[in-house]
Amino acid sequence: MKAMNILVFFLFCCLSSKSVLSSPGHYNAIFNFGDSHSDTGNFLLSGALAFPVIKNLPYGETFFHHATGRCSDGRLIIDFIAEAFGLPYLLPYLAVAKGSPVRTGVNFAVAGATAIDSSFFSAQQIVLSTNDSLNVQLGWFKNLKSSLCTTKQECDEYFKKSLFLVGEIGENDYNFPFLFGRTIEQLRPLVPQIVGAITRAVSMLIEEGAVDLVVPGQFPTGCISAYLTLFQSANISAYDPRTGCLRAYNTLFKYHNKYLKQELQNLREQYPHARIAYADYYGASMSIYRTPKLYGFYGGALRACCGGGGPYNFNMSRLCGQTGSTLCKLPSAFADWDGIHFTESASHHIAKGLIYGGFTSPPLLS
Repeated sequence: MKAMNILVFFLFCCLSSKSVLSSPGHYNAIFNFGDSHSDTGNFLLSGALAFPVIKNLPYGETFFHHATGRCSDGRLIIDFIAEAFGLPYLLPYLAVAKGSPVRTGVNFAVAGATAIDSSFFSAQQIVLSTNDSLNVQLGWFKNLKSSLCTTKQECDEYFKKSLFLVGEIGENDYNFPFLFGRTIEQLRPLVPQIVGAITRAVSMLIEEGAVDLVVPGQFPTGCISAYLTLFQSANISAYDPRTGCLRAYNTLFKYHNKYLKQELQNLREQYPHARIAYADYYGASMSIYRTPKLYGFYGGALRACCGGGGPYNFNMSRLCGQTGSTLCKLPSAFADWDGIHFTESASHHIAKGLIYGGFTSPPLLS
C-alpha cells in the first residue's frame, strides 16, 4: 500500500475560431488552470506534499537551478507561453493570495488536480493526491478577481487583454482510476462528465469576463514511461509499431479530445463574442514520439531521463529523486523527464508548435 501511495503522488504530482487570437504583445496577463503539467508551485504551497521529491533537485536543475514545484527539470509549456508574450513566469495563486495583486497573471494549476470534483472519486474509494479540483481553482480565481478590478467595465477592459488557459486538465480523472484498477472500458463512459466539467469552467470564465481562451486536449498518455511500465502487455499488437506507445490508452485520450472539440464548438455558438481555441497537445507531442531524433532527443522519447531503472527507466520503488534513482547526463536529449512529465526541452518544442505552429487553431501568435 505504501508503494501504491507513493506512485499515486508521483504519477500525478504530477479548433476553429473566428479570428486570430493575438498579435505579439497583445496580452497583459495570463490566467492558467490545470494540473502538474502547468503547476508552478501550488501543490507544494498547499501542504499536500506527502512525498517531497519535487521540492528538491534534480527537479528544476536545468533552468532555475533549484526546485520550484514544477514537475520537470526546468520550464513548462506555460512558462514558454508567458515568455512569448513578454510576461513574467506565472506565480502560483497560493503565493499571492494574501499579498498585492499581480496584474500580469496568476497560475491556479495544482499537481494532481482533477476536472471533476474530488468527492466523486472519494465515493468510489479512489484516493487523490489533492482536493484542489478545477472547481476549487475557479473559486480561487473569483476570490482574486476583486483585487484586480472592481466595476464591470473595469473588469471587461482588463480581461479583454488577458489570456485564459483552461488546462491541460482531466488527465488525472483517468489516471487515478487506472491506478485503482479501473479499465478503459469502465472509464470511456466517464468522458462526457470530464469534458463537461471543463466546458462548464470555460463558460463560467466567459461569464466572468474572459474573451480569449485556450483549451488544451489530452496528451498521448499511452506513451509515457510510467504507463508503458505499469500497463505493459505481452501482446505486440497492443503497441503502435511507429511509436512504441500503448494503442488502447491513446485511443481513449483521442476520444476525449474529439468530444472536447465538439463541445467547444457548442460554446462558440453560445458565446459568439468569445474566441475559444483548441490546443492540440496530443498532436504537438505525438510529433516528438514519432520522430524523436528529429527534435534532438537521441536518448529517445519513451525512456525517462530520471528514474529507477527498467526498460523505460521507471521503477515505482525508485522514483526520480529517491534513493536508488539515476539521472541522465543530458536531459535535453530526452523527452520524458521522470516517467510522467516532459523535460524542459520537450516542453519547449511542444510550446513552439502551440505558439507559432499548427497545433493551436488559430495560433497564439500570428
